[in-house]
Amino acid sequence: MPNGIPLRRLLTALLLCGALLTATTACNDKAKTEVSGSPTASTTAEKQKLAKTRFVANAGLAAGATYQWIIKPYRAGTFKKGADGRTFALVKGGLAGAFAYNRLKAAADNAKGDPTLSKLVAPLTAGIAALKDLPAKLRKGDSTDDVVSTFQKTIDGVKEAGKQAGAEVKDQIPSAGQLGG
Repeated sequence: MPNGIPLRRLLTALLLCGALLTATTACNDKAKTEVSGSPTASTTAEKQKLAKTRFVANAGLAAGATYQWIIKPYRAGTFKKGADGRTFALVKGGLAGAFAYNRLKAAADNAKGDPTLSKLVAPLTAGIAALKDLPAKLRKGDSTDDVVSTFQKTIDGVKEAGKQAGAEVKDQIPSAGQLGG
């Protein structure tokens, strides 16, 4: 056989691969078990487990992203027409807005696991829902004053609700990887 693998080695490799494939499939058939029944609902204790901690973590990430990529650039004048780096700042602000909206929704869901937090966050759910369309407006540069003000008011409301429930929310700036993905 010219310039190739000798026939014996090729056949040996193929036989070993076939034997391994057969052995693994045979083992998998024995290991299969059928699960019957339906999933059970979470108990109240499971829902409440770490509800405040999860709330604080999610609200903190939302607050950090809002401050770092929406409020700070706005105060620095980066969102104004003609400003250096405006387009990049608006895109980052839009991503941060979408991230903050996602984390605030998660925080509101976490708050449902704690009776005190649930009562305090309930009035804020409409404000959180209103944030849904704002990241797109921010990316386009539309009415940045209103967008920034709405984000700031919502974040402040969530922080105040957490503080009243004994779960103080502190800004946690998410990494760029968390923000984009």
